[in-house]
Amino acid sequence: MREVCDRMEEEINKGLGKDTNPEATVKCFPTYVRDLPNGKENGRFLALDLGGTKFRVLLIELGDKCSMDSRIYAVPQPIMIGPGDGLFDHLAECLASFIKERELGDEILPLGFTFSFPCKQESLIKARLVCWTKGFQCSGVEGNDVVELLNLAISRRGDVKIKLIAVLNDTTGTLMSCAWKNHNCRIGLIVGTGTNACYMEKLEKVELWDEDRDNPPQVIINTEWGAFGDAGCLDFIRTEYDNNTDRESINPGRQLYEKMISGMYMGEIARQVLVHLVSQGLLFGGYTSDILLEKGSFFTKYISEIESDKVGDYNNCRNILEELGFNDATDADCANVRHVCTSVSRRAAYLAAAGVAVLLNRINEESVTVAVDGSVYRFHPHFHNLMVEQISHLIKPGIKFDLMLSEDGSGRGAALVAAVATRIAAKS
Repeated sequence: MREVCDRMEEEINKGLGKDTNPEATVKCFPTYVRDLPNGKENGRFLALDLGGTKFRVLLIELGDKCSMDSRIYAVPQPIMIGPGDGLFDHLAECLASFIKERELGDEILPLGFTFSFPCKQESLIKARLVCWTKGFQCSGVEGNDVVELLNLAISRRGDVKIKLIAVLNDTTGTLMSCAWKNHNCRIGLIVGTGTNACYMEKLEKVELWDEDRDNPPQVIINTEWGAFGDAGCLDFIRTEYDNNTDRESINPGRQLYEKMISGMYMGEIARQVLVHLVSQGLLFGGYTSDILLEKGSFFTKYISEIESDKVGDYNNCRNILEELGFNDATDADCANVRHVCTSVSRRAAYLAAAGVAVLLNRINEESVTVAVDGSVYRFHPHFHNLMVEQISHLIKPGIKFDLMLSEDGSGRGAALVAAVATRIAAKS
């Protein structure tokens, strides 16, 4: 774990360096978000949140309390892999229908756009997509400014008035959402379909920064750490199961750290291990099922469900094995399946913890809150405790930390980034 930390630290320094950034795997993009919320933000904001197979439009009212009205829309598979214009037209269409349903007609509302894919930000309202992840492959978007593509789609319709104030990713939103009420918050972490982290860095350490250095002399850095290991520095802990999962993925050789941690891959790694154990005659008497042999058939949620069984009770495990075509698994089989699940999830939690420990050591403040979101962290019964245990071993003595579940980073967080930007613009 310490070796992983040392290598992550090295990669982050490369990412922040002007000369080393082009070949760095952990890109460390400045987000242009420099101020955290002060808790006094108020007003009505729209937020658009795209980060996976579903996306949301939200109307958020900030004040003493935060009230939120939202609707979830699907992103159909053909749109995920079709032309980019099709994707942004779909977003604009859903945004228009949301605004009409709520009769927001003539009010021009500020909009925060959460776009949770690796982007190189050039300002608060300009972000070029570096590469698609999470199963998206829309043509004509990589290398282009996603804010401009959204604005063009909105103007093609001609029936919606909005003012796009900020583009961010879900990690930044997670940090901002938590910081609204918790002023010690300096790190945002996602462990869900994918994994990523951002943190508040001093400008003097950000060689990439080419804007003013006025107060505050800091900026949130979007690490894009999912790509850690893409240049080989995690090969010393990767297994044949990781190699198989990577080889059969939509983006072989990329996002290798993410593929060892996140919900999109955790179930598949467990399946690869189970298939191997069956082939060795160590599980189910050496008999497999057609379902288990199908890629993607062992869902990550199965890991959480199996590990939620009390020790010695295999109720969830048996139900899942029956779904997979194993009707007469023994207690020993169930114990072994659980052991596989525990090994995969523990490793994921420890690897995520190593990354967080590196950021805590860099920030080096006495007490720091880490805002966390994502389905794996939220729903896995032991992920939080495993992370806390491992981070405690890896941080410098004297640093206190806590992991806090962030409420709706990508929605409320987007509104807060827009609100802070509006507040700062009003001051200047």
